[in-house]
Amino acid sequence: MALGEGTASLDKALGVLDLIGAARQGMTNAELLDSARLPKTTLYRILATLVERGLVRRDPVKRVYRLGFRYLELVRNAYLMPDLVAAASSELRSLRDLTGETSYLAVLDGASVLSLERCDGAHSQRSSAALGQSKPLHCTGQGKAILSRLAPEERDALLKAITYDALTPHTITDRRRLQIELAITAARGYAIDDEEIVTGVRCVAAPILDPAGKVRGALSVAGPAYRLSVARLELLGPELAEAGRRVGSQLAGNRTRIESDGIEPVSENWAFHGAYPCWSSAHRCLYWADTLAPAIRCFDGVEDRIVAQLDAPITAMHLFGDRLFVDQQGQRAWIERDGTIERMDDATAWSDPAIRILCADQSMRAWAIMRDKRDESYRIGEIVDQGRFKSHWRIGESIEAMAFTRDGTGAYAIAPDSGTLYRLRKAESSRAASVRRVASMPKGSGRLTGLALDAQGGIWTGLKDGWSLVRFAEDGNVDTLKSLPIAAPTGIALAPSENGSVLYVTSDRHLQSLELLNSAPWSGQLLRVRLASGGSEIADD
Repeated sequence: MALGEGTASLDKALGVLDLIGAARQGMTNAELLDSARLPKTTLYRILATLVERGLVRRDPVKRVYRLGFRYLELVRNAYLMPDLVAAASSELRSLRDLTGETSYLAVLDGASVLSLERCDGAHSQRSSAALGQSKPLHCTGQGKAILSRLAPEERDALLKAITYDALTPHTITDRRRLQIELAITAARGYAIDDEEIVTGVRCVAAPILDPAGKVRGALSVAGPAYRLSVARLELLGPELAEAGRRVGSQLAGNRTRIESDGIEPVSENWAFHGAYPCWSSAHRCLYWADTLAPAIRCFDGVEDRIVAQLDAPITAMHLFGDRLFVDQQGQRAWIERDGTIERMDDATAWSDPAIRILCADQSMRAWAIMRDKRDESYRIGEIVDQGRFKSHWRIGESIEAMAFTRDGTGAYAIAPDSGTLYRLRKAESSRAASVRRVASMPKGSGRLTGLALDAQGGIWTGLKDGWSLVRFAEDGNVDTLKSLPIAAPTGIALAPSENGSVLYVTSDRHLQSLELLNSAPWSGQLLRVRLASGGSEIADD
Protein backbone atom coordinates (compact mmCIF):
# COMPACT_ATOMS: atom_id res chain seq x y z
CA MET A 1 0.00 0.00 0.00
CA ALA A 2 1.39 3.38 -1.00
CA LEU A 3 2.15 5.90 1.72
CA GLY A 4 0.05 9.07 1.82
CA GLU A 5 1.76 12.41 1.23
CA GLY A 6 1.82 13.34 4.93
CA THR A 7 2.92 9.90 6.01
CA ALA A 8 5.62 9.83 3.34
CA SER A 9 7.04 13.13 4.63
CA LEU A 10 7.03 11.77 8.17
CA ASP A 11 8.79 8.62 6.98
CA LYS A 12 11.50 10.72 5.32
CA ALA A 13 12.01 12.80 8.48
CA LEU A 14 12.26 9.67 10.63
CA GLY A 15 14.75 8.24 8.17
CA VAL A 16 16.94 11.34 8.56
CA LEU A 17 16.68 11.02 12.38
CA ASP A 18 17.76 7.40 12.17
CA LEU A 19 20.79 8.28 10.06
CA ILE A 20 21.92 11.08 12.39
CA GLY A 21 21.28 9.00 15.49
CA ALA A 22 23.38 6.11 14.18
CA ALA A 23 26.37 8.34 13.40
CA ARG A 24 28.42 8.81 16.57
CA GLN A 25 30.52 11.59 15.02
CA GLY A 26 27.55 13.33 13.42
CA MET A 27 26.84 13.73 9.68
CA THR A 28 27.67 16.51 7.25
CA ASN A 29 25.30 17.84 4.60
CA ALA A 30 27.13 15.86 1.94
CA GLU A 31 26.95 12.63 3.93
CA LEU A 32 23.24 13.09 4.56
CA LEU A 33 22.55 13.80 0.89
CA ASP A 34 24.43 10.66 -0.08
CA SER A 35 22.82 8.42 2.55
CA ALA A 36 19.25 9.76 2.65
CA ARG A 37 18.93 9.86 -1.15
CA LEU A 38 16.57 12.82 -0.91
CA PRO A 39 16.37 15.97 -3.05
CA LYS A 40 18.52 18.71 -1.55
CA THR A 41 15.56 21.06 -0.95
CA THR A 42 13.56 18.28 0.77
CA LEU A 43 16.48 17.32 3.01
CA TYR A 44 17.17 20.95 4.02
CA ARG A 45 13.48 21.52 4.77
CA ILE A 46 13.41 18.42 7.00
CA LEU A 47 16.63 19.42 8.76
CA ALA A 48 15.36 22.96 9.39
CA THR A 49 12.19 21.59 11.01
CA LEU A 50 14.07 19.07 13.15
CA VAL A 51 16.54 21.73 14.31
CA GLU A 52 13.70 24.13 15.15
CA ARG A 53 12.01 21.39 17.26
CA GLY A 54 15.29 20.60 19.07
CA LEU A 55 15.38 17.01 17.81
CA VAL A 56 18.54 17.72 15.81
CA ARG A 57 21.33 20.23 16.46
CA ARG A 58 24.09 21.49 14.18
CA ASP A 59 27.65 21.58 15.49
CA PRO A 60 28.96 24.94 14.17
CA VAL A 61 32.61 23.95 14.62
CA LYS A 62 32.65 20.55 12.94
CA ARG A 63 29.68 21.44 10.72
CA VAL A 64 27.87 18.21 11.37
CA TYR A 65 24.36 17.36 12.51
CA ARG A 66 23.78 15.45 15.75
CA LEU A 67 20.73 14.41 17.73
CA GLY A 68 19.36 17.32 19.74
CA PHE A 69 18.99 17.38 23.52
CA ARG A 70 15.22 17.55 23.13
CA TYR A 71 15.37 14.02 21.77
CA LEU A 72 17.03 12.74 24.96
CA GLU A 73 14.66 14.81 27.11
CA LEU A 74 11.67 13.15 25.47
CA VAL A 75 13.15 9.71 26.10
CA ARG A 76 13.73 10.50 29.77
CA ASN A 77 10.26 11.96 30.23
CA ALA A 78 8.74 8.93 28.53
CA TYR A 79 10.12 6.87 31.39
CA LEU A 80 8.96 9.44 33.99
CA MET A 81 12.45 9.65 35.45
CA PRO A 82 13.96 13.11 34.96
CA ASP A 83 14.56 13.18 38.74
CA LEU A 84 16.41 9.86 38.51
CA VAL A 85 18.77 11.15 35.82
CA ALA A 86 19.48 14.32 37.79
CA ALA A 87 20.09 12.39 41.02
CA ALA A 88 22.37 9.86 39.33
CA SER A 89 24.54 12.23 37.28
CA SER A 90 27.10 13.04 39.97
CA GLU A 91 27.31 9.39 41.07
CA LEU A 92 27.95 8.27 37.49
CA ARG A 93 30.86 10.70 37.26
CA SER A 94 32.19 9.60 40.65
CA LEU A 95 32.05 5.94 39.64
CA ARG A 96 33.82 6.71 36.37
CA ASP A 97 36.51 8.64 38.25
CA LEU A 98 36.85 5.87 40.84
CA THR A 99 37.25 3.07 38.31
CA GLY A 100 38.32 4.66 35.03
CA GLU A 101 35.60 2.56 33.39
CA THR A 102 32.28 3.52 31.79
CA SER A 103 29.36 3.92 34.20
CA TYR A 104 25.70 3.51 33.28
CA LEU A 105 22.22 4.30 34.53
CA ALA A 106 19.56 1.83 33.40
CA VAL A 107 15.84 1.35 33.98
CA LEU A 108 13.41 -1.50 33.59
CA ASP A 109 11.75 -1.47 30.16
CA GLY A 110 9.16 -4.24 29.98
CA ALA A 111 11.16 -7.47 29.98
CA SER A 112 14.45 -5.65 29.23
CA VAL A 113 16.68 -2.98 30.69
CA LEU A 114 17.24 0.30 28.88
CA SER A 115 20.35 2.48 29.14
CA LEU A 116 19.22 5.96 30.15
CA GLU A 117 22.55 7.69 30.88
CA ARG A 118 26.25 6.96 30.45
CA CYS A 119 29.56 8.44 31.59
CA ASP A 120 32.37 7.28 29.31
CA GLY A 121 35.50 5.72 30.80
CA ALA A 122 38.99 7.13 30.55
CA HIS A 123 40.49 4.29 28.50
CA SER A 124 40.60 4.10 24.74
CA GLN A 125 39.28 0.55 24.89
CA ARG A 126 36.11 0.71 26.97
CA SER A 127 32.49 -0.34 27.20
CA SER A 128 30.28 1.86 25.03
CA ALA A 129 26.72 0.56 25.00
CA ALA A 130 24.45 3.05 23.24
CA LEU A 131 21.92 5.14 25.15
CA GLY A 132 18.39 3.93 24.54
CA GLN A 133 19.64 0.40 23.86
CA SER A 134 17.54 -2.39 25.36
CA LYS A 135 19.34 -5.40 26.82
CA PRO A 136 18.14 -8.71 28.30
CA LEU A 137 17.38 -8.96 32.00
CA HIS A 138 18.83 -12.40 32.67
CA CYS A 139 22.40 -11.81 31.52
CA THR A 140 23.17 -8.21 32.49
CA GLY A 141 24.34 -6.85 35.82
CA GLN A 142 21.74 -4.09 35.61
CA GLY A 143 18.93 -6.55 34.92
CA LYS A 144 19.91 -8.86 37.76
CA ALA A 145 20.28 -5.92 40.18
CA ILE A 146 16.77 -4.69 39.35
CA LEU A 147 15.24 -8.18 39.44
CA SER A 148 16.76 -8.85 42.86
CA ARG A 149 14.73 -6.07 44.49
CA LEU A 150 11.42 -6.34 42.66
CA ALA A 151 8.34 -7.51 44.50
CA PRO A 152 8.25 -11.36 44.36
CA GLU A 153 5.12 -11.54 42.20
CA GLU A 154 6.48 -9.02 39.68
CA ARG A 155 9.86 -10.76 39.56
CA ASP A 156 8.29 -14.20 39.08
CA ALA A 157 6.13 -12.91 36.23
CA LEU A 158 9.18 -11.51 34.45
CA LEU A 159 11.24 -14.65 35.00
CA LYS A 160 8.48 -16.65 33.33
CA ALA A 161 8.11 -14.20 30.44
CA ILE A 162 11.74 -13.73 29.37
CA THR A 163 13.58 -15.94 26.88
CA TYR A 164 16.80 -17.40 28.29
CA ASP A 165 18.94 -17.02 25.18
CA ALA A 166 22.62 -18.02 25.48
CA LEU A 167 24.54 -14.98 24.23
CA THR A 168 27.93 -16.28 25.43
CA PRO A 169 29.15 -19.57 26.93
CA HIS A 170 28.74 -17.92 30.37
CA THR A 171 25.11 -16.85 30.01
CA ILE A 172 22.73 -18.23 32.66
CA THR A 173 20.00 -20.04 30.76
CA ASP A 174 18.28 -21.86 33.63
CA ARG A 175 15.55 -20.07 35.60
CA ARG A 176 16.33 -21.85 38.88
CA ARG A 177 20.01 -20.99 38.64
CA LEU A 178 19.08 -17.37 37.95
CA GLN A 179 16.80 -17.32 41.01
CA ILE A 180 19.74 -18.47 43.15
CA GLU A 181 21.89 -15.73 41.60
CA LEU A 182 19.21 -13.14 42.40
CA ALA A 183 19.03 -14.28 46.04
CA ILE A 184 22.81 -13.83 46.32
CA THR A 185 22.53 -10.41 44.67
CA ALA A 186 19.82 -9.29 47.10
CA ALA A 187 21.87 -10.44 50.10
CA ARG A 188 25.13 -8.71 49.13
CA GLY A 189 23.57 -5.64 47.49
CA TYR A 190 25.14 -5.86 44.02
CA ALA A 191 25.11 -8.04 40.87
CA ILE A 192 27.93 -9.27 38.65
CA ASP A 193 27.86 -9.95 34.91
CA ASP A 194 30.80 -12.27 34.27
CA GLU A 195 31.03 -12.12 30.45
CA GLU A 196 27.38 -13.20 30.24
CA ILE A 197 26.18 -10.80 27.52
CA VAL A 198 29.44 -10.01 25.68
CA THR A 199 32.53 -12.17 25.77
CA GLY A 200 35.45 -10.24 27.20
CA VAL A 201 33.30 -7.68 29.08
CA ARG A 202 32.43 -7.75 32.78
CA CYS A 203 30.06 -5.54 34.76
CA VAL A 204 29.06 -4.83 38.37
CA ALA A 205 25.70 -3.21 39.15
CA ALA A 206 23.54 -2.17 42.09
CA PRO A 207 19.83 -1.34 42.33
CA ILE A 208 18.39 2.10 43.05
CA LEU A 209 15.49 2.11 45.50
CA ASP A 210 13.51 5.22 46.41
CA PRO A 211 12.54 5.92 50.06
CA ALA A 212 9.32 3.95 49.58
CA GLY A 213 11.33 0.85 48.63
CA LYS A 214 10.39 0.89 44.94
CA VAL A 215 13.06 -0.14 42.43
CA ARG A 216 13.73 2.84 40.17
CA GLY A 217 16.70 1.55 38.18
CA ALA A 218 20.31 0.45 38.51
CA LEU A 219 23.83 1.87 38.37
CA SER A 220 26.62 -0.14 36.77
CA VAL A 221 30.29 -0.05 35.81
CA ALA A 222 31.45 -2.09 32.81
CA GLY A 223 34.74 -2.66 31.04
CA PRO A 224 37.10 -5.22 29.52
CA ALA A 225 37.43 -8.44 31.51
CA TYR A 226 41.23 -8.14 31.66
CA ARG A 227 40.87 -4.90 33.63
CA LEU A 228 37.77 -5.86 35.63
CA SER A 229 38.64 -9.16 37.26
CA VAL A 230 35.97 -10.87 39.34
CA ALA A 231 38.01 -10.03 42.46
CA ARG A 232 37.98 -6.34 41.50
CA LEU A 233 34.23 -6.47 40.84
CA GLU A 234 33.69 -7.84 44.34
CA LEU A 235 35.67 -4.91 45.76
CA LEU A 236 33.71 -2.42 43.68
CA GLY A 237 30.32 -3.97 44.51
CA PRO A 238 29.88 -2.23 47.89
CA GLU A 239 30.84 1.09 46.26
CA LEU A 240 28.09 0.60 43.68
CA ALA A 241 25.62 -0.35 46.40
CA GLU A 242 26.43 2.82 48.37
CA ALA A 243 26.11 4.95 45.22
CA GLY A 244 22.73 3.35 44.50
CA ARG A 245 21.56 4.13 48.03
CA ARG A 246 22.68 7.76 47.71
CA VAL A 247 20.79 8.17 44.44
CA GLY A 248 17.70 6.48 45.88
CA SER A 249 17.67 8.74 48.93
CA GLN A 250 17.22 11.78 46.66
CA LEU A 251 14.13 10.40 44.94
CA ALA A 252 10.57 11.04 45.96
CA GLY A 253 9.05 8.06 47.79
CA ASN A 254 5.33 7.44 47.86
CA ARG A 255 5.20 7.02 51.63
CA THR A 256 7.31 10.03 52.57
CA ARG A 257 5.49 13.23 53.51
CA ILE A 258 7.58 16.32 52.79
CA GLU A 259 7.02 19.40 54.93
CA SER A 260 8.84 22.73 55.00
CA ASP A 261 6.62 25.34 56.66
CA GLY A 262 5.89 26.17 60.28
CA ILE A 263 9.55 26.92 61.16
CA GLU A 264 10.70 30.03 63.04
CA PRO A 265 13.72 31.15 65.09
CA VAL A 266 12.88 31.76 68.77
CA SER A 267 16.26 33.03 70.03
CA GLU A 268 17.27 36.60 69.35
CA ASN A 269 20.98 35.80 69.36
CA TRP A 270 22.73 32.95 67.61
CA ALA A 271 25.13 30.46 69.16
CA PHE A 272 28.48 29.50 67.67
CA HIS A 273 27.48 25.86 68.07
CA GLY A 274 24.03 25.29 69.55
CA ALA A 275 23.46 21.79 70.93
CA TYR A 276 21.83 19.51 73.52
CA PRO A 277 18.24 20.83 73.57
CA CYS A 278 16.14 19.26 76.34
CA TRP A 279 12.59 20.00 77.44
CA SER A 280 11.95 20.37 81.18
CA SER A 281 8.39 19.46 82.15
CA ALA A 282 9.10 20.63 85.70
CA HIS A 283 10.22 24.11 84.62
CA ARG A 284 8.11 24.31 81.41
CA CYS A 285 11.07 25.51 79.38
CA LEU A 286 13.61 24.36 76.82
CA TYR A 287 17.26 24.26 77.89
CA TRP A 288 20.03 24.33 75.28
CA ALA A 289 23.73 25.14 75.12
CA ASP A 290 26.23 27.14 73.14
CA THR A 291 29.13 24.72 73.39
CA LEU A 292 31.91 27.02 72.09
CA ALA A 293 31.06 30.32 73.79
CA PRO A 294 30.08 28.09 76.68
CA ALA A 295 26.70 29.03 78.11
CA ILE A 296 23.46 27.36 79.20
CA ARG A 297 20.37 29.00 77.74
CA CYS A 298 16.67 28.68 78.53
CA PHE A 299 13.65 29.42 76.33
CA ASP A 300 10.36 29.66 78.26
CA GLY A 301 8.10 30.16 75.26
CA VAL A 302 8.52 33.93 75.28
CA GLU A 303 12.10 34.81 76.11
CA ASP A 304 15.44 33.12 75.47
CA ARG A 305 17.95 33.94 78.23
CA ILE A 306 21.34 32.80 79.53
CA VAL A 307 21.12 30.71 82.71
CA ALA A 308 24.83 30.14 83.28
CA GLN A 309 28.09 31.07 81.60
CA LEU A 310 30.87 28.51 81.86
CA ASP A 311 34.64 28.57 81.48
CA ALA A 312 35.30 25.62 79.14
CA PRO A 313 33.64 24.13 76.03
CA ILE A 314 30.60 21.95 76.75
CA THR A 315 30.91 18.38 75.49
CA ALA A 316 27.61 16.99 76.86
CA MET A 317 24.45 18.19 78.59
CA HIS A 318 21.46 16.16 79.80
CA LEU A 319 18.45 16.83 82.00
CA PHE A 320 17.90 14.73 85.14
CA GLY A 321 14.66 15.79 86.81
CA ASP A 322 15.02 19.50 87.59
CA ARG A 323 18.84 19.61 87.27
CA LEU A 324 21.14 19.75 84.27
CA PHE A 325 24.18 17.51 84.01
CA VAL A 326 27.02 19.23 82.13
CA ASP A 327 30.31 17.76 80.95
CA GLN A 328 33.12 20.20 80.12
CA GLN A 329 35.90 18.12 78.60
CA GLY A 330 35.84 15.70 81.55
CA GLN A 331 34.97 18.28 84.22
CA ARG A 332 31.42 17.39 85.24
CA ALA A 333 28.89 19.42 87.18
CA TRP A 334 25.21 19.94 88.07
CA ILE A 335 23.55 23.20 87.00
CA GLU A 336 20.60 24.35 89.11
CA ARG A 337 17.67 26.35 87.74
CA ASP A 338 19.12 29.57 89.13
CA GLY A 339 22.47 28.91 87.42
CA THR A 340 24.27 27.63 90.51
CA ILE A 341 27.10 25.24 89.56
CA GLU A 342 27.86 22.20 91.73
CA ARG A 343 31.00 20.32 90.72
CA MET A 344 30.78 16.53 90.86
CA ASP A 345 32.84 14.34 93.19
CA ASP A 346 35.93 13.13 91.33
CA ALA A 347 35.63 9.79 93.10
CA THR A 348 32.55 8.72 91.12
CA ALA A 349 32.66 6.70 87.91
CA TRP A 350 31.02 9.67 86.17
CA SER A 351 34.39 11.35 86.35
CA ASP A 352 35.98 8.55 84.31
CA PRO A 353 36.78 10.20 80.93
CA ALA A 354 36.12 6.88 79.19
CA ILE A 355 32.44 7.11 80.17
CA ARG A 356 30.21 9.40 78.11
CA ILE A 357 26.67 10.06 79.36
CA LEU A 358 24.01 9.58 76.67
CA CYS A 359 20.65 10.15 78.37
CA ALA A 360 18.42 9.63 81.40
CA ASP A 361 15.57 7.12 81.52
CA GLN A 362 12.11 7.60 83.06
CA SER A 363 13.54 6.77 86.52
CA MET A 364 16.23 9.44 86.13
CA ARG A 365 19.00 6.85 85.89
CA ALA A 366 21.99 7.85 83.79
CA TRP A 367 22.84 5.76 80.73
CA ALA A 368 26.26 6.00 79.17
CA ILE A 369 28.63 4.55 76.58
CA MET A 370 32.18 3.37 77.19
CA ARG A 371 34.79 2.15 74.75
CA ASP A 372 36.18 -1.32 75.45
CA LYS A 373 39.89 -1.13 74.60
CA ARG A 374 40.22 -4.91 74.49
CA ASP A 375 38.33 -5.33 71.22
CA GLU A 376 37.64 -1.69 70.25
CA SER A 377 33.89 -2.25 70.70
CA TYR A 378 31.55 -0.05 72.73
CA ARG A 379 29.47 -0.93 75.76
CA ILE A 380 26.21 0.83 76.60
CA GLY A 381 24.91 0.64 80.14
CA GLU A 382 23.63 2.44 83.21
CA ILE A 383 25.34 4.18 86.11
CA VAL A 384 24.35 2.30 89.28
CA ASP A 385 25.32 2.47 92.98
CA GLN A 386 28.52 4.37 93.82
CA GLY A 387 28.84 5.44 90.21
CA ARG A 388 29.48 1.90 88.95
CA PHE A 389 29.01 1.26 85.20
CA LYS A 390 26.72 -1.72 84.46
CA SER A 391 26.88 -2.88 80.84
CA HIS A 392 23.68 -3.90 79.00
CA TRP A 393 24.62 -3.88 75.33
CA ARG A 394 27.75 -4.22 73.23
CA ILE A 395 27.94 -2.51 69.84
CA GLY A 396 30.60 -2.17 67.16
CA GLU A 397 30.55 1.61 66.71
CA SER A 398 30.14 4.80 68.67
CA ILE A 399 26.68 6.11 69.54
CA GLU A 400 25.91 9.84 69.56
CA ALA A 401 22.40 9.91 71.04
CA MET A 402 20.02 7.55 72.79
CA ALA A 403 16.36 7.79 73.91
CA PHE A 404 14.18 5.32 75.82
CA THR A 405 10.79 4.07 74.64
CA ARG A 406 7.67 4.97 76.63
CA ASP A 407 7.39 1.50 78.18
CA GLY A 408 11.04 1.56 79.28
CA THR A 409 11.79 -1.88 77.82
CA GLY A 410 14.41 -0.56 75.48
CA ALA A 411 15.76 2.42 73.60
CA TYR A 412 16.73 3.74 70.21
CA ALA A 413 20.23 4.97 69.39
CA ILE A 414 21.92 6.59 66.39
CA ALA A 415 25.40 5.94 65.02
CA PRO A 416 26.36 8.90 62.76
CA ASP A 417 29.45 7.23 61.24
CA SER A 418 27.39 4.52 59.56
CA GLY A 419 24.09 6.41 59.44
CA THR A 420 22.40 3.63 61.42
CA LEU A 421 19.36 3.73 63.71
CA TYR A 422 19.53 0.93 66.30
CA ARG A 423 16.83 -0.62 68.50
CA LEU A 424 18.14 -1.73 71.90
CA ARG A 425 16.06 -4.18 73.97
CA LYS A 426 16.68 -4.91 77.62
CA ALA A 427 17.13 -8.45 78.88
CA GLU A 428 13.99 -10.12 80.22
CA SER A 429 13.30 -13.44 81.86
CA SER A 430 12.47 -15.00 78.50
CA ARG A 431 15.11 -13.36 76.30
CA ALA A 432 18.57 -11.84 76.33
CA ALA A 433 19.39 -8.20 75.66
CA SER A 434 19.56 -7.47 71.93
CA VAL A 435 20.73 -4.87 69.44
CA ARG A 436 18.92 -4.63 66.09
CA ARG A 437 19.61 -2.40 63.10
CA VAL A 438 16.30 -0.67 62.32
CA ALA A 439 17.28 1.61 59.46
CA SER A 440 20.25 3.17 57.69
CA MET A 441 20.55 6.52 55.95
CA PRO A 442 23.06 6.85 53.10
CA LYS A 443 25.92 9.25 53.71
CA GLY A 444 24.70 11.48 50.92
CA SER A 445 21.56 12.23 52.94
CA GLY A 446 23.48 13.82 55.82
CA ARG A 447 24.86 12.79 59.18
CA LEU A 448 22.37 11.63 61.83
CA THR A 449 22.24 13.96 64.81
CA GLY A 450 19.90 14.23 67.78
CA LEU A 451 17.10 11.87 68.77
CA ALA A 452 13.54 12.27 70.05
CA LEU A 453 10.61 9.82 70.33
CA ASP A 454 6.98 10.87 69.96
CA ALA A 455 3.89 9.32 71.52
CA GLN A 456 2.97 7.47 68.33
CA GLY A 457 6.24 5.53 68.31
CA GLY A 458 7.92 7.73 65.70
CA ILE A 459 11.66 8.33 65.91
CA TRP A 460 12.85 11.84 64.97
CA THR A 461 16.43 12.70 64.08
CA GLY A 462 18.22 15.46 62.22
CA LEU A 463 20.41 15.23 59.13
CA LYS A 464 23.50 17.39 59.58
CA ASP A 465 24.59 18.83 56.21
CA GLY A 466 21.31 17.41 54.90
CA TRP A 467 19.12 20.47 55.64
CA SER A 468 16.32 18.36 57.08
CA LEU A 469 14.66 16.34 59.82
CA VAL A 470 13.38 12.80 59.32
CA ARG A 471 10.84 10.71 61.19
CA PHE A 472 11.22 6.94 61.12
CA ALA A 473 8.22 4.73 61.73
CA GLU A 474 8.71 1.80 64.09
CA ASP A 475 9.35 -0.48 61.10
CA GLY A 476 12.33 1.66 60.07
CA ASN A 477 10.73 3.34 57.06
CA VAL A 478 11.03 7.11 56.69
CA ASP A 479 7.48 8.46 56.78
CA THR A 480 8.19 12.20 57.14
CA LEU A 481 10.93 14.38 55.71
CA LYS A 482 10.84 17.98 56.93
CA SER A 483 13.15 20.45 55.22
CA LEU A 484 15.03 23.01 57.32
CA PRO A 485 16.37 26.48 56.45
CA ILE A 486 19.72 25.51 58.01
CA ALA A 487 22.40 23.12 56.80
CA ALA A 488 23.59 21.64 60.06
CA PRO A 489 21.05 20.74 62.75
CA THR A 490 22.86 19.47 65.84
CA GLY A 491 20.13 18.38 68.24
CA ILE A 492 16.34 18.07 68.55
CA ALA A 493 13.83 17.97 71.39
CA LEU A 494 10.06 17.46 71.45
CA ALA A 495 7.93 19.73 73.61
CA PRO A 496 4.17 20.05 74.20
CA SER A 497 2.16 22.88 72.68
CA GLU A 498 -1.48 23.96 72.54
CA ASN A 499 -1.96 22.09 69.26
CA GLY A 500 -0.05 18.90 70.08
CA SER A 501 3.71 19.32 70.04
CA VAL A 502 6.62 21.18 68.51
CA LEU A 503 10.20 20.28 67.75
CA TYR A 504 13.05 22.49 68.90
CA VAL A 505 16.18 22.32 66.78
CA THR A 506 19.68 23.58 67.59
CA SER A 507 22.25 24.17 64.88
CA ASP A 508 25.85 25.00 64.08
CA ARG A 509 27.12 28.32 62.77
CA HIS A 510 30.84 28.19 63.55
CA LEU A 511 31.80 25.67 60.85
CA GLN A 512 29.60 27.06 58.06
CA SER A 513 31.07 29.07 55.18
CA LEU A 514 30.13 32.71 54.62
CA GLU A 515 28.52 31.73 51.33
CA LEU A 516 26.34 29.17 53.09
CA LEU A 517 25.42 31.59 55.89
CA ASN A 518 24.08 33.98 53.29
CA SER A 519 21.62 31.25 52.28
CA ALA A 520 21.01 30.04 55.85
CA PRO A 521 21.06 33.14 58.11
CA TRP A 522 19.23 31.31 60.93
CA SER A 523 22.21 29.01 61.46
CA GLY A 524 23.13 28.90 65.14
CA GLN A 525 19.70 30.00 66.35
CA LEU A 526 17.18 27.89 68.25
CA LEU A 527 14.39 26.97 65.82
CA ARG A 528 10.85 25.98 66.66
CA VAL A 529 9.27 23.56 64.19
CA ARG A 530 5.51 23.26 64.37
CA LEU A 531 4.34 19.79 63.42
CA ALA A 532 1.39 19.27 61.09
CA SER A 533 -2.04 19.17 62.73
CA GLY A 534 -2.87 15.68 63.85
CA GLY A 535 0.84 14.91 63.92
CA SER A 536 3.11 13.60 66.60
CA GLU A 537 2.58 14.31 70.27
CA ILE A 538 5.29 14.32 72.87
CA ALA A 539 5.65 11.18 74.93
CA ASP A 540 4.93 11.52 78.64
CA ASP A 541 7.97 12.12 80.87
